[in-house]
Amino acid sequence: MTADYLLIDVGNGRTKLGLATRDAIVDRRELATQGVTRDQVREILTGWHFQKAVLSSVVPAVVAVYQEAVKNLIVLRHDTPMGIGIRYPQPEKIGADRLANAVALAHLHGAPGIAIDFGTAVTFDILSADHHYIGGVIAPGLRLMTDYLHERTALLPRVELREPASAIGTSTEAAILAGAAIGYRGMIKGILESLRRELPSGQTAPVVATGGDAAWIIAGMEEPILVDPDLTLHGLRLIGNHNA
Repeated sequence: MTADYLLIDVGNGRTKLGLATRDAIVDRRELATQGVTRDQVREILTGWHFQKAVLSSVVPAVVAVYQEAVKNLIVLRHDTPMGIGIRYPQPEKIGADRLANAVALAHLHGAPGIAIDFGTAVTFDILSADHHYIGGVIAPGLRLMTDYLHERTALLPRVELREPASAIGTSTEAAILAGAAIGYRGMIKGILESLRRELPSGQTAPVVATGGDAAWIIAGMEEPILVDPDLTLHGLRLIGNHNA
């Protein structure tokens, strides 16, 4: 299969790979982030042909592996041309995935806007009406919170996340599920309310969510939030277009 771009979104646990034209993502693959080798990267790319690659990474040590394995690679940084501006005191400290999300938000959903990425951490990224990245929020990810409960207590089990039957848990597992689902949604709602209060009066900001737990969390919220599982990859695709 041949297309214009290879898109690489390196997360803490998993790396998402997309094959894309200038206008769409045409195929997707995944592999583990930790311990990845050049040969593993080349193997998973078997059958994909592309002109250029665009990478965002939250794991700096892995970048060199992809630089060895892939030719014509753009490693996304704060000073990479991307079609949006940055109004932030230390732009070099913004995660590359957060910049990619902001780019997709600007070009696909409008500005001002808010992107929420549910990963190991949950991040909120804010785009101003004049298409500038202006900051955000970082909070613990849902699974990080539940795993921490298990790891730091003697009696609390690790649970497989799912919708609780009720807010009142009638077992330890049910109580953890209620705390995870209901409590986490409350945190998301509270952060969104605070962010909206700080946006200029009268501006309606679309909210777009992405990441592994996005669909499950948003489904239980009475909020007008769009779920786009490919938001980060679309941002990388658009950055590829901007650097064509």
